[in-house]
Amino acid sequence: MRSYNSTDSIPLAQPDITEAEVRCVVDTLRSGRLSIGPRLEEFERLIALRIGRQHAVGVSSGTAGLHLALLALGIGEGDEVITPAFSFAASANCILYVGAKPVFIDCDPRSLNMRPNDVEKHITEKTKAIIGVEVFGNPMGMDRLAAISSKYELPLVEDCCEGLGGRHNDEPIGRYGRVGVFGFYPNKQITTGEGGMIVTDDDRIAQRCRSLRNQGRSASTTQDGPGLGGSWLAHERLGYNYRLSEIHAALGCAQMRRLDELIEARQRVAAAYTRRLMGNTDIILPTIEPDTFMSWFVYVIRLSDRFTADDRNTIIEGLRRHDVGAADYFPPIPLLPYFQQQFGYKPGDFPIAESVSHRTIALPFFSTITDREIDLVCQTLELMMTRIAFARS
Repeated sequence: MRSYNSTDSIPLAQPDITEAEVRCVVDTLRSGRLSIGPRLEEFERLIALRIGRQHAVGVSSGTAGLHLALLALGIGEGDEVITPAFSFAASANCILYVGAKPVFIDCDPRSLNMRPNDVEKHITEKTKAIIGVEVFGNPMGMDRLAAISSKYELPLVEDCCEGLGGRHNDEPIGRYGRVGVFGFYPNKQITTGEGGMIVTDDDRIAQRCRSLRNQGRSASTTQDGPGLGGSWLAHERLGYNYRLSEIHAALGCAQMRRLDELIEARQRVAAAYTRRLMGNTDIILPTIEPDTFMSWFVYVIRLSDRFTADDRNTIIEGLRRHDVGAADYFPPIPLLPYFQQQFGYKPGDFPIAESVSHRTIALPFFSTITDREIDLVCQTLELMMTRIAFARS
């Protein structure tokens, strides 16, 4: 556990690392096997078992996993892929990596995920896949996206990078898509430092992803000897250096053994924020369906419509001046400069995503934050909001 004195800041995020993780990593360093070894295989087994998938393929990041998933599905030049306007940029960047065109869908104002009805309206003969994102780990609407993808015989790539351990109607996040991709950045439910995991029940996709992550070698080739494709220097296809090291995988194994403990702690933090802020009518709290079990990636609140984007930015600056971590999650992807330049998107094209993005504030969120710190965060937040309201009066 951490301890703070009066001069300590409250960070936006912080990984929960114990001696168990340290020992696992040190043991791996001492083993002399640092890549493509038993730790990676163990980590993949743990993820596949937890999600209920036949295959799990460890990669260097969630972004790398999304890239390989599209490649394995054969997405390329001239294809269109439906993806959210409100998400982290990687959900759309991966489409550009393979030369396809992203088709952006505005978000639902409650879940912040894509509106399934809008997804169906944008399906054309050029549509070759749908990337469904559980924004902030909320799976609301993912079952409807799965039904739409089945109806139109389109693969659903489930970007579940923010939702490990969550469920909807007792279905684990990561089981809705033909392919699912998790991410393990340090602010996630578990971390490997950097890393990701592709999950699927499709043997062909799994085999292709294993080859693509390893410079295009045969999926069965290892450093210890040739697989079906020949020697270590034989390459079957254009591939990438997207391997997950044994060191990262060792950290992942130790974290997976603590997953339920970590999720329980994050639920405690989310519940504390909700209790503390639910009486403030100028704060919109995360909307969670009754049949949803959240594993909680972040805790993002929204300000009411009487606050502008400039107000939100002033509040975030005020929080930081008081040593409280805060951030704006997310800007609409189509309005990022390179998407505007390439596709001509402009303000007003995605009104809900834009309105939401102008008013979001991610509050400090990690498993070891204390109730005293949560109270301090909320007091500071409400003080900054009151100052803006007072300045207008």
